[in-house]
Amino acid sequence: MDAPFTLKLPIRFSHTDPAGIVYFPNYFDFCNAAVEDLYTRALGVDYAKLIFESRRGTPIVHASCDFFVPSKMGDTLDATVLLGEIGRSSIPIDIYFHAADVLRLKAKLVTVHMDLDTRKSAPIPDGLRARFDAYKAASAHWTPPAKPGEKQE
Repeated sequence: MDAPFTLKLPIRFSHTDPAGIVYFPNYFDFCNAAVEDLYTRALGVDYAKLIFESRRGTPIVHASCDFFVPSKMGDTLDATVLLGEIGRSSIPIDIYFHAADVLRLKAKLVTVHMDLDTRKSAPIPDGLRARFDAYKAASAHWTPPAKPGEKQE
């Protein structure tokens, strides 16, 4: 398992606003892409099958972002995903967007494992919980990049 999982995101013209920087709602789409790819590429769980065959979803129930440095068309961001303390059905996720060893944005999400037929939260299956735990352990060594003007520890 490669951990922590980092998704490379090229910033395209369609991601930017008239000021030439990433339009802030696009970061939530980037977050969703990072979460989907975390499941499929890092945890070995096909995200599409999770939804369409297992009828389980992981909707975002909380989201917040701290913005530090704007990104513009032509930049490439690394989105590194860390997991917090997993609950019965909740999965706290921190996504660090960085480039050139500088933190540009930190997103904090909480997703909930959900039965898509009943539209109710559901316990995380033991097999998936084990993958989350292994991922967290394998990611424990990673230190986020420094915010602009801060020294890296």
